[in-house]
Amino acid sequence: MYVTIPELAEYLSMNEAKVKSLVLQGRIRAIHDGEQYLVNKSQFTTHFEQVEKYKLMIQEYLNEPIPEDIDVKDED
Repeated sequence: MYVTIPELAEYLSMNEAKVKSLVLQGRIRAIHDGEQYLVNKSQFTTHFEQVEKYKLMIQEYLNEPIPEDIDVKDED
């Protein structure tokens, strides 16, 4: 599904000028139909899946208890 830059900016929760800049830099793939840039929205699904995966990994790491170290000696 192709969307315009304003629609993509809303979808990504980004500033429209920043999205247009990324399109012009070639960091977001888009086609120009003579009037406006059109972006395939499905190219971001993999990105969002990876972001969710990394959020879960970080949360699991932060929830893991710190193991008790038996070699620690109190030197007071």
